[in-house]
Amino acid sequence: MKKLINNPQDVVKEMLQGMIASNQNLKLCVEEDVIIRKNLTKKVTLVSGGGSGHEPAHAGFVGFGMLDAAVCGAVFTSPTPFQVYKAIEEVNQGMGVLLVIKNYTGDVLNFEMAMDMAKDNNIKVASVLVDDDIAVEDSLYTVGKRGVAGTILVHKIAGALAEKGESLESIQRIATDVVANMATMGLSLGPCIVPASGKPSFELAENEMEVGLGIHGEPGVYRDKIKTAKESAELLLNKVINHLKLSSGEEVCLLVNGLGGTPMMELSIMNNEFHKILKAKNIKVIKNLVGNYMTSLEMPGISVSLLRMKNEFKEPLLAKANTDFYKEF
Repeated sequence: MKKLINNPQDVVKEMLQGMIASNQNLKLCVEEDVIIRKNLTKKVTLVSGGGSGHEPAHAGFVGFGMLDAAVCGAVFTSPTPFQVYKAIEEVNQGMGVLLVIKNYTGDVLNFEMAMDMAKDNNIKVASVLVDDDIAVEDSLYTVGKRGVAGTILVHKIAGALAEKGESLESIQRIATDVVANMATMGLSLGPCIVPASGKPSFELAENEMEVGLGIHGEPGVYRDKIKTAKESAELLLNKVINHLKLSSGEEVCLLVNGLGGTPMMELSIMNNEFHKILKAKNIKVIKNLVGNYMTSLEMPGISVSLLRMKNEFKEPLLAKANTDFYKEF
């Protein structure tokens, strides 16, 4: 294993210390591994998080127009209920707290326990469950579809609505509708290595790719011979389009997400292929994001997400945001 780390047990704390060192608008609750936005205003606040190893998700999206706190568990491990509750307590401004939860068993259980703790302490709290991964209905990591890169679009739209002063109930309703109109599909060209284990999460032959993998290094739905960018784009995007039942004339947001080890050259080539497919189907892209948004450590691979655009999504999607890894001017 070759990694630029010190003790594998300290990677999360040292990572978070490094993140706040470069951003004076953030602070760190050291004992709970929670990154908090400073100088919060009186509004609905947003908390998300999960296991580390998916950077920049979620700590890289704490800031104006997106999250107010990110809860960071150990690598690929859900944060505890006490960590989540600490985040809720820290950001509560009396207007309510929205939890954005990815659909993994540990995350769901621990975030819900934290919600119960918050309610017992008279904190108004609600949640939205993200399950955009259409590759699987069930896996060892989740019951139902998994929450993957599309979660970033929920952060963006819900965060903008909160900055605008919308109520907790309104933000929860719209965020839930975002999830219902979004789908993601991914593939991997190789495994990742969790620092604590020091071993690849799975093995792939040189001429193989894993289709429908998860973001915790778990294998995908099936293996196939490696394909060209054009063929891979068709494989992924047609599944997403069919799942959403998109038709000619509709508008979408296109999110092309790297899994940590894929260079921008390849992400851009794939993005070009996705645009060709959408143009041929007369589906208009009104927002296109390309880069590493939700990774799986150093895994080489890609996911593609589409969000069907509805009128109440468009303005918050395009609204201003200022975080370390997402800026909208």
